[in-house]
Amino acid sequence: MKVALAQINPTVGDIVGNIQKIEETIVRARSKGADMIVFPELAVCGYPPEDLLFKSDFRAANAVAVKRIAAAADGTACAFGYVRENDGAITNALALVHGGKVLGTYDKMFLPNYGVFDEKRYFVAGEKAFIAEHAGTKILFTICEDIWEGGALYAALKKEHDFTMMVNISSSPYNHGKIKVREKLICGLAKHLGVPIVYVNTVGGQDELIFDGRSLVADAKGRVVVAAKAFDEDLVMFDTKKKTYEPIKVKEDPIAETYYAIKLGLQDYVRKNGFSKVLVGLSGGIDSALVAAVAVDALGKENVVGVTMPSVYSSKATVSDAGKLAENLGIEFHTVPIKGMIDTFSNEIMPTIKGDGKWFDLACQNMQSRMRGNVLMTISNRFGYMVLNTGNKSEVSVGYCTLYGDLIGGYSVLKDVYKTNVFKLARFFNKLHGKALIPVSTITRAPSAELKADQKDEEDLMPYPLLDAILKCYVEDDLSADEIIAQGFDTNAVRRVVRLVERNEYKRRQSPIGTRITPRAFGRDRRMPITNKFV
Repeated sequence: MKVALAQINPTVGDIVGNIQKIEETIVRARSKGADMIVFPELAVCGYPPEDLLFKSDFRAANAVAVKRIAAAADGTACAFGYVRENDGAITNALALVHGGKVLGTYDKMFLPNYGVFDEKRYFVAGEKAFIAEHAGTKILFTICEDIWEGGALYAALKKEHDFTMMVNISSSPYNHGKIKVREKLICGLAKHLGVPIVYVNTVGGQDELIFDGRSLVADAKGRVVVAAKAFDEDLVMFDTKKKTYEPIKVKEDPIAETYYAIKLGLQDYVRKNGFSKVLVGLSGGIDSALVAAVAVDALGKENVVGVTMPSVYSSKATVSDAGKLAENLGIEFHTVPIKGMIDTFSNEIMPTIKGDGKWFDLACQNMQSRMRGNVLMTISNRFGYMVLNTGNKSEVSVGYCTLYGDLIGGYSVLKDVYKTNVFKLARFFNKLHGKALIPVSTITRAPSAELKADQKDEEDLMPYPLLDAILKCYVEDDLSADEIIAQGFDTNAVRRVVRLVERNEYKRRQSPIGTRITPRAFGRDRRMPITNKFV
């Protein structure tokens, strides 16, 4: 039997568009001789549909979709995910169709309710396993979390029913290290059961979540013998009768994975939400340079507009680098000085705030950032461009950013990227393109917000390698301050970071969503109260 692993990129709620994508893929898979085509979890409606599941017309549209896909598949068997409603119960389901009919359905038995998952809020867990025979192969059908939790159940089912293959349809979101962990799990289960596992994962961006794809087949010996692309749609074949598959070794490159994840996240968020162009405030610094670079790769240079907004504190070097970057990337570029705006605003507000006209305090620093935010949002309103936020995880964690200033934007490309990795990603981008499109001086210059004279980020905060290491311990690993200090970190540094993280929750709650790439991103993963006295 020839099985097609149909790794597609559906859009949540676009049931008509998703059906069309499935139908087109059926045609392509047939041309490759597929006897069965396997699509991802909730391929019909996209994952996660969240509170759309409470809408009766949304659930009804899923039922209609199953009939239409069954008709399109006709003589080719297809397995795909959809939302099933039965006697008032909503389930995360799989349909197996053939000959224009639904041969059977399966309701997901193990519902994840941790991290980014909220499935118990919506779904009722299934109670029965589903085994069906096709083309002489007895197949156990499962959905995503089932293989993470159901190993003992499937071992018992193997003894009782002697199935010869497992199919798992999945929507497993990406984070650092996930691809390797997932592969180890699938291979281990395949070896334990002594049957091949056909694993089909969705791909694409959905709000802050990234689905990396990397669908695969693990043979009965626990070896990966078929693998689809990472971070892209793909259609790959597995022939159960072929005995000459060579094992495939997956190479890990965390920085490359991060790059392609944030690129895909930006690309899908912009396009799936109906935008065509994006706007980036270019300071001449590394964060905005990287965001613009990723945007060009994701959307094309013709769809990226850069604006530099120099003040009296902007150095010649950063102003020059902003222009050089725009020229290297080939993007539309504008210069909008903010000195006159700041002077006018200063003259009007000084009697109220009782300032002396010198830009020396925090309020005046933040006003420059907010003025730049106003410029960007005005251009955005005029032309309909989406403003891209340029903040990184290190600075957003500790509140080294201005509410309604550099925290503005429709999407935050680097929201889950630590500053130390921003440098690595900039070098990776240049290496990827074979030349220094991001100026070397931008990468090597000491980072500065340039909101006051001789300002340096690491003097305001602490060295980024130290800051990032503490943040990982506190935010991602959930260690207490005392536990972090016990690892050898400076006591004062740890206490300061913890205090800053906790007191800036209100800022992060108002910041734009961004690509999730770590196991504990701000947003869906980490849900801390804003009003909170426990530090």
